[in-house]
Amino acid sequence: MDLSSIVGIVVSFVGLLVGYLLEGHFDFSLLGSLLQPSAAAIVFGGTIGAVLVSFPLSDLSKLLDLLKVVFTQKQYNEVDIINQLAELSEKARKDGLLSLEQDAQTNENEFIRKGLALVVDGIETEVIKDILEREAYLHEGVYESGAKIFEAAGGFSPTMGVLGTVMGMVSILKNLTNPEELGPKISVAFVATLYGVAAANLLWLPFANKIKVKAEREKMISDLIIEGLLSIQAGENPRIIKEKLNLSLLEKMSKKGGSKQEAKEAEG
Repeated sequence: MDLSSIVGIVVSFVGLLVGYLLEGHFDFSLLGSLLQPSAAAIVFGGTIGAVLVSFPLSDLSKLLDLLKVVFTQKQYNEVDIINQLAELSEKARKDGLLSLEQDAQTNENEFIRKGLALVVDGIETEVIKDILEREAYLHEGVYESGAKIFEAAGGFSPTMGVLGTVMGMVSILKNLTNPEELGPKISVAFVATLYGVAAANLLWLPFANKIKVKAEREKMISDLIIEGLLSIQAGENPRIIKEKLNLSLLEKMSKKGGSKQEAKEAEG
């Protein structure tokens, strides 16, 4: 479970509600004015419809899986994988590449399993590299398409909110016989804008960014695995492989602004 996603959503919505209550001196009866089914129907229905028009069903069918990406955390890290590849290299150096056949079936990382299977089968280096890079690219493409869907929703949602507000104002302006009711009705109309802006900035756009961040990390891990597996096939020294992968990791983290603490962990 990715706690940062869950905690972030909870904190952001609680913050909005607390701020709203502070404006009203903690009059909890004000919360009822935020619950407007008509505004929700316009904003969320309109956003969903616009997204459906914008993307093919083949992309939208993967949306539930991509939501899992936002709220789940894979239990592995770069340092562990580097150490694991170094151990596999040492095993191959001692007992030969065929000794990795069992690991090709039982390793917990699917990408490593596929790569080891190709190495054990004696496939040429360039072919292994091409197959694994293509698979990593396709996997990254799925993430990218999902991020685009949520980014599009983040663009449509505020517009739908404004549309809902305009529709509410039109309805109000058609009936101005009771001026005392104008204030409450106008506040209700603006709830649609609140829904649209809040959904975009607290849900859809953060979802897209989280998917991008995880895609970038998985791409970095895939690159390390490919480099490590090709080094194993070439029979390189395990110590050299570990050092080389650590340097690659440090380079990649420096490019994306990795912290000094991460760099120290990689060196260890």
